[in-house]
Amino acid sequence: MTRQPPSPLDPTVTDRIRGLVQPDWLHTTRTRRIAAALLVLLAAAAALRPDPAGQRSPTLIATRDLAPGAALGPDDVRVVYQITGSRPDGALDDPAAVLGATPGGAIRRGEVLTDVRLLGSRLAAAGAGPDARMVPIRLSDGAVADLIRAGDVVDVLAARDDTDGPAPRVLAADAVVVLIPPAPAQAGADGRIVLVALPAAAAQLVATASLTDALTVTMH
Repeated sequence: MTRQPPSPLDPTVTDRIRGLVQPDWLHTTRTRRIAAALLVLLAAAAALRPDPAGQRSPTLIATRDLAPGAALGPDDVRVVYQITGSRPDGALDDPAAVLGATPGGAIRRGEVLTDVRLLGSRLAAAGAGPDARMVPIRLSDGAVADLIRAGDVVDVLAARDDTDGPAPRVLAADAVVVLIPPAPAQAGADGRIVLVALPAAAAQLVATASLTDALTVTMH
């Protein structure tokens, strides 16, 4: 008895599964052309899309440990290229722009140099607000400078050098210590200089008082 081929009106189970997995429209020329066009568009988009890992920007880093108060030289910094998204805010990128600048605190080898790590208006503003000024004060007791660090918050006090003068008074509160230069090499130097950031009016008051009064600070 000869076996008859299955009728299209009565498909087998295999034919039904094949029809679900591979429908007839999948094999049409038009469908294939659309699929090819989509692949071309995807490839073009991938080629034009910037690679986040490839976006790098010039960045200044310290080539050695830098001490506060020491002017930067050409061998103290170098340019590296870092991923743009990983750079800290205010990162510097021009070696010529920082030559002679003074770090406001110790900077480690390999650390990124930013605008608030070097003495300038940005550093003062970060410590005492947008109208801040930096003012140097000579401490009457130089040993006090060894007890404070850059970033400390202090109050500035003044007293007359003569015993008959008025009682000590607070000239400015909440001054931010910006820089403490190294102690003078020569023995017997008068006091120690400390640079603090204050709002403009308070900075002017402290600068004026420093001409006649002995100054010191109290620490928060």
